[in-house]
Amino acid sequence: MQRYLTALARILLAQVFLLQITMLIIGFFGNPDGYAQYQAGLGSLGLASIFAPLIILVQLVGGLALFFGYKTKFFALFMAIYAVIISFLLHLPVLQYLAIAGGLLMLYLNPVTACSIDNIKK
Repeated sequence: MQRYLTALARILLAQVFLLQITMLIIGFFGNPDGYAQYQAGLGSLGLASIFAPLIILVQLVGGLALFFGYKTKFFALFMAIYAVIISFLLHLPVLQYLAIAGGLLMLYLNPVTACSIDNIKK
């Protein structure tokens, strides 16, 4: 039972990043200038325009890796560090992202979950 609960935790943590990307992409298609506005928004926070595709790529790859359980230990640690850094850079709710990072660190410590690519490879 514990393996299935950790798999559920892994999937719920992954959805945080995947839903953000989904909402961004929907916004891009819903507004012809959506991507340019996203870059301008990041620019207003002092970030170069190169951060727009990097943020999208990191959240997409990291979220999918966590969702499918691929290299769970690495991506849990990577996304925990990413969540803390991005919360400060984008002025997001810090306590919320620290809580997400805490969940990801727990996943880093317990990477063996059911229904994951990591388990298929063993």
